[in-house]
Amino acid sequence: MNKVKIFFMHVFLIIASFISVFPFLWMVISMTNKSVDITKGRFLPGTHLVENLKNLFANYDIAAALQNSFLLAMATTILALLISSMAGYGFVIHRSRGKEIVFKILLLSMMIPFASIMVPLYRFFGRITNVVPAAGIDTLVAAMLPTITTAFLIFFFRQNAKMFPRELVEAGRIDGLGEFGIFFRIFIPTMKNTYAAAAIITFMSSWNNYMWPLVILQSPEKQTIPLLISKLGAAYAPDYGVIYTAIVLSTIPTAIFFFLLQKHFVAGMLGSVKG
Repeated sequence: MNKVKIFFMHVFLIIASFISVFPFLWMVISMTNKSVDITKGRFLPGTHLVENLKNLFANYDIAAALQNSFLLAMATTILALLISSMAGYGFVIHRSRGKEIVFKILLLSMMIPFASIMVPLYRFFGRITNVVPAAGIDTLVAAMLPTITTAFLIFFFRQNAKMFPRELVEAGRIDGLGEFGIFFRIFIPTMKNTYAAAAIITFMSSWNNYMWPLVILQSPEKQTIPLLISKLGAAYAPDYGVIYTAIVLSTIPTAIFFFLLQKHFVAGMLGSVKG
């Protein structure tokens, strides 16, 4: 009976794995075929990969789009982890009467759809464009600022910080460390699994962000990779071979980032503070 259960479990896992991998496999195969073959449903590797790559790099500035997305995602990830972890650390370590009220307000803000605040945000950045051009409309800074900290990340770090040993804080204070010293020299190294999980979530979210960059970035040279792929798909006669080539190239950085931190991801999501 156990062998039958194990057999069907393996069959189910194989089917589930195939279903989850199939879309990416389809894209990889499609990037080697002509557009006309893709529309016919061809599911065999072709010989059109080099030509698709040439057409993509010759007709579209994908290198600049990848660079913009990478800079935006990295800057957002670093600042979001720093600010959100400081907030989560403060909510747990430092006691005050009003912190629970502030935290509940933060949780309530999670219920507000981002789309509902895009117009006020756009007007805000429109007003500061003349005052601070580097952070105004059509800048990567403006695309980054609304996402450098979120209520979810603060909540995530707060919940994980509850497992941070208070004895380490007291030991750091006895050794003469200040609050910033305890945070940077004790808290961050101890909570590296949590940082890794949060980094993966933030990087992928920023890399795939489409709506806000679409609103705030107006120049073609400032567009990110999701905007470029949307532009490819909106063409009058879309070249599906080029589109799938761009999609596959856009998934490589996120895949590399995930595999570099994957061993810490599960532990971080479960709240582990071990190295």
